Amino acid sequence: MRNERVLLEVIATTVADAKAAARGGADRLELITAMGEGGLTPGIGMIEAVIAAVSIPVNVIVRPHSRSFVYDADDFDVLLRDVRAARLAGANAVVVGMLTASREVDLEALLRVVDVADGMDVTFHRAFDEALDLRRALDVLLSVDGVTNVLTSGGKRSVLDAVDEVRGLVAQAAGSRCTVLAGAGLTVDRVAEFVHATRVQAVHFGSGVRSDGVVREELVRRVRGLVDV
Repeated sequence: MRNERVLLEVIATTVADAKAAARGGADRLELITAMGEGGLTPGIGMIEAVIAAVSIPVNVIVRPHSRSFVYDADDFDVLLRDVRAARLAGANAVVVGMLTASREVDLEALLRVVDVADGMDVTFHRAFDEALDLRRALDVLLSVDGVTNVLTSGGKRSVLDAVDEVRGLVAQAAGSRCTVLAGAGLTVDRVAEFVHATRVQAVHFGSGVRSDGVVREELVRRVRGLVDV
């Protein structure tokens, strides 16, 4: 039997998505644009509108482009500006990820993000899954107090194919302030068995709770009920 409620995070790209997810029982949103590119930074108007529209926390992705997770000085300047803007708009957290050319977590860059976030939580996104060594990458993230979540598919295209990897990451993060947030490829039909098998305490849904490209309240509600059993 689990001792804690499983956190349900849902991707939103519009105000309507955000409202539907909240009505369905999502605990938190990840607000993005360009879902087909893996998520890019939404405009400040969208950030403000979504935060105003829902009472649940809104985490905002800050990703200046989809070419890679290795950023030059200009990219990183934009990223830091967007982190600051998201904080001032009232975001609960920012969702970022940066790697070195050798596929290690860019710790120096991450520490600068945490500094600019100024107390706001930071989620490290699926750039994590492109790291050379996931266990070593998680150790780096666990050393940074401001990082409270790591979004991962366990290094696989679908997290459903990474049960052992996710279980290992959950065990590695146990007792820390950083939660393993499992996502990418989760489906309504398989989420309960996945949570049971991995003992993960947070799940992240995108296309799995969408129909015709929009979040469906009834699908979010089904997931909520399944992970609460």
